[in-house]
Amino acid sequence: MSETRDELAEQYRRALQDYLDDAGETGLARAYELGRKAVVDGLGVLEMTALHHEALRASVLRLAAFEDRAKAAEAAQRFLMESLSPFEMTHRAFREVNTVLRRLHERLEEEAKRIAHTLHDEAGQLLASVHVALAAMSSDLPPSARGRLEEVRGLLDRIEDDLRRLSHELRPTILDDLGLLPALQFLAEGIAKRTGLLIEVGGSTRGRLPPVVETALYRIVQEALTNAARVRVQLQREPQAIRCSIADDGVGFDAPTVLAHRGGPGLGLVSMQERLEAVRGSFQIISAPGRGTRVHVAIPLET
Repeated sequence: MSETRDELAEQYRRALQDYLDDAGETGLARAYELGRKAVVDGLGVLEMTALHHEALRASVLRLAAFEDRAKAAEAAQRFLMESLSPFEMTHRAFREVNTVLRRLHERLEEEAKRIAHTLHDEAGQLLASVHVALAAMSSDLPPSARGRLEEVRGLLDRIEDDLRRLSHELRPTILDDLGLLPALQFLAEGIAKRTGLLIEVGGSTRGRLPPVVETALYRIVQEALTNAARVRVQLQREPQAIRCSIADDGVGFDAPTVLAHRGGPGLGLVSMQERLEAVRGSFQIISAPGRGTRVHVAIPLET
């Protein structure tokens, strides 16, 4: 990166000097191309501004007259604005992608809500009708056949439990009705009951959060609980952000290697990142083999 920056700095210095000597459209076109190169090379706006400051200082110091320096500074401002325009275009494109991504997640959540409603209500009603039909049949069957009928009823009860669990996992109504913390506690209780996993949920959101934020955090925690050991989930509401930490005492993994490949078994890192990008959030994962995993999530809140 340092070699790339030094090379770009030299190119920027020469281009700025040429533009100050002959302020034309060709010089501005070079500024734009240098800005594009900086974006591709991974430089930020602050680094680009620092390059401009270094180049401007080298160019202006050689001018003796105050008027010449003022004129050069004005021209250099145009050069800088043109070199930063690729950053502005990239930022706008990123915002547009985030908007599309957020709408996609919203549509997916609406579809999950519809399917969950179908599983919970319509499938539940069908199973209830089957139970009624079986109850009516049992009176006409001999005692020797009623045992098999009870086995069928037991299977139906298991199916009903599974459908109810799938319905809650697809879109828990408690998230819409009561908010994030009760929904996470309900999620933890369900997973603990099925797997024996010890999960602690604490903290406070100090009231309701925006629905898109609640959904994003719920899905992130839900993803993080997959293949985990003892887990602690902590929420912390701040004036400008909501923070969520998820810590487990599992086997851990080589975080730098997994993050470099944008994914890992059971972690759903890509899914987490996409959900956070849609709400302008960020996350940090700290893990190592044999040392468990820590996930720190932060989502800004509009004032």
